[in-house]
Amino acid sequence: MTTRSSSVRSPFDHRMAVFGSDDEFLAAALPFLAEGRAAEGAPPPVAIAAPARLDLLRDALGDDAEDVTCIPHTDWYTGSAANAVAQAAGYLAGHAGPGGRMHLLMEPVWNGRAGRSVRETAEWIRYEALANLLFAPMATTALCAYDTRTAGDAVVAAARRAHPDTDVYTDPARLAAELDAVPLAPPPPGARPLAAPHADAVHAWAVARGLPEAEAELFATAVAETAAALGPLTGTALLWGEPPACVCELRSARRVGDPLAGFVPPPGTRPAPGQGLWYARQVCAYVDLREDGEGTTVRLQYA
Repeated sequence: MTTRSSSVRSPFDHRMAVFGSDDEFLAAALPFLAEGRAAEGAPPPVAIAAPARLDLLRDALGDDAEDVTCIPHTDWYTGSAANAVAQAAGYLAGHAGPGGRMHLLMEPVWNGRAGRSVRETAEWIRYEALANLLFAPMATTALCAYDTRTAGDAVVAAARRAHPDTDVYTDPARLAAELDAVPLAPPPPGARPLAAPHADAVHAWAVARGLPEAEAELFATAVAETAAALGPLTGTALLWGEPPACVCELRSARRVGDPLAGFVPPPGTRPAPGQGLWYARQVCAYVDLREDGEGTTVRLQYA
């Protein structure tokens, strides 16, 4: 089923469909794709879904399937929530109509990476919430399709809070703050202190722990870029973990104060000074920020 809001909050139209059978999926997807095909000035709608669901759509659409771009969701959702932001932003920039006009049917991968743990689920809900801010200026219409057979009731309930067309929609900044209110586990006793998180030192530590050379370079660069974005650090950096789950924790007196920090794509091909959190979110599986009265703790986990 799909619920709709009677008010328009921004050009970005972010909807949610919940289904528990193939017939219910088609009942939500086909009218949405028909709406996209009829939208003036818009390119063909895009269906990003499980391969089996795409086969259902092609069969149901018949000859009209030529008017819908189909992308397996395992090709779209290939990493972290921040990677999904980059994928969507890049696709809209290259394929959308004026002002970002496009219809996107989007089914997350809940029986794979995005749904394999409570941690992954929390990051995905963060992405769904922040999408309302990130894509607010875009005339994009997205229908997020949740299969209760793989997502489960708890995930669906949380996702409803991130979609403006439900009666439990929650302000994105508030929802992100709730996720960030969960305390981080303390560093392990054997964490290695590092006086300054220079890329060479982090790289050498990661390689010594067994992380492959190329991956160690990515992790070290993410740490160095984050440190530069935070400004002067307080105390020592800490390193711990077994490859590939290498972790670095940084502490700064600066308060970031922006729920979108590290999620807004840079205008150029490379992050500008101060945009190191964007790079870190693209490289690392998790980037956790926790603020208190004395500043910010940032914890980066490579995988």
